[in-house]
Amino acid sequence: MTSNSRGIISVRFNQDQGCFVCCMETGLRIYNVDPLVMKAKYDVNTVGSLAICEMLHRTNLFAVVAGGNQPKFTDNCVFIYDDIAKSFVLEIVVETSVKAVRLRRDKLVIVTLSQINVFSFPNPIEKLFTLETRKNKLGLCEISPLVSSEKQILTFPGHKVGSIQLVDLSNTVANASTAPVTINAHQGDLACMAINSQGTLVATASMKGTLIRVWDTIRRSLFVELRRGSDPATLYCINFSADSKYLCCSSDKGTVHVFALKDTHLNKRSALSKIGLRGNYVESQWALANFTVPPECACICGFSSRNSVTAVCVDGTFHKYVFTNDGSCNREEYDIFVGPDVDDDESDDF
Repeated sequence: MTSNSRGIISVRFNQDQGCFVCCMETGLRIYNVDPLVMKAKYDVNTVGSLAICEMLHRTNLFAVVAGGNQPKFTDNCVFIYDDIAKSFVLEIVVETSVKAVRLRRDKLVIVTLSQINVFSFPNPIEKLFTLETRKNKLGLCEISPLVSSEKQILTFPGHKVGSIQLVDLSNTVANASTAPVTINAHQGDLACMAINSQGTLVATASMKGTLIRVWDTIRRSLFVELRRGSDPATLYCINFSADSKYLCCSSDKGTVHVFALKDTHLNKRSALSKIGLRGNYVESQWALANFTVPPECACICGFSSRNSVTAVCVDGTFHKYVFTNDGSCNREEYDIFVGPDVDDDESDDF
C-alpha cells in the first residue's frame, strides 16, 4: 500500500480485528473498530513517518518500522513502543530492510527480503532461529495469535514458486526449530496469505488472484478452494472470522467477498452446474456475499460482531456491512477516519 493525498502509508488490523493501525507521513493513529473511535495518536516528532505497525493484541506494546518522507529511523530497525511508558523500550536491528513484523504474546517475527527471523518476546528477547526464504518482496508471513492454541503455526512462502512453508513454534528454543513442512499451494507466485486464530487453517492466493485456497495445517491438505472471480486481480487482504466459519478478501476490483467455510453449501455455485455441466470453473464455490468499496483503492477487510465485515481503505474511508446466510449484504456504517486535510500539529491523544 502506498501513500496517498491523506498521507496514509499502510493500514493493518490487530490480531482479533477489533482495532486497526494507520501508518502515516505524519505519524501513527490507532483506532477501535466497533464503535469506530480513534484511541491514540502519535505525531511525527514522536515516531516519525511509518511504513509498518504491528499491535500486540490490545496491550500497551506495538512494533513500528520507519518509512515515508519523514522517517525517524532506518528501515532495518524494529522498535517496540510502550504506551504506558510513552517511549520506545526496545530496538532490534537486522541486516536489511524490514518487510513485515508479526507479534504474539510470546514471539516476535521480523521478515526481510530473504529471511524470517524468530525471537522470543518480550522477556527475554532472544533470537530463536532464522529461516532462509525465496525473495519475499511483499513480506508475506503470518503466525497464529493464540498462545493457548495447541497449534502455534508460522507460515510463509516456500522456496518453490507458489509454495508455502509451515513451522510449528510450540517447542522452539534458541538455535533449534522444527523442520518446515512444504505445501504446493499455487503454480504462480503468492500474493496474499492468512492464518486463522487456532492455527489450523491457512488461506493463500497467487498473483493471478482468481482463486483462494484454504489449507488444513494438521492434515497438510486442501480444505476448500474458493473462487474470487474469473478475471485476474491483485488481492490486498484475506482474513478468517474468529470462529473460522467465514473468510473475507479484498482486491483491486473494489469488491470485498465473504465466503462460508463451515457450511460451504451456502456459497454460490455457477448456474451452469445446475444443468449438468462439469469442470473446475463450473463447480467452483463463489462468494456467499459481497459489497463494494472505492475501486483500485487498497483496503483491508476483517470481521466484526454479528456477521459483519469491515473494510478500512487507504483513502481514509471506513465501511461496515452486515451479511446473512442467504447472501444479502447491507451497509451498516460508513465513515471517514482520516480527512483530506491532515493536521500535522495535533498532539498525542486518547
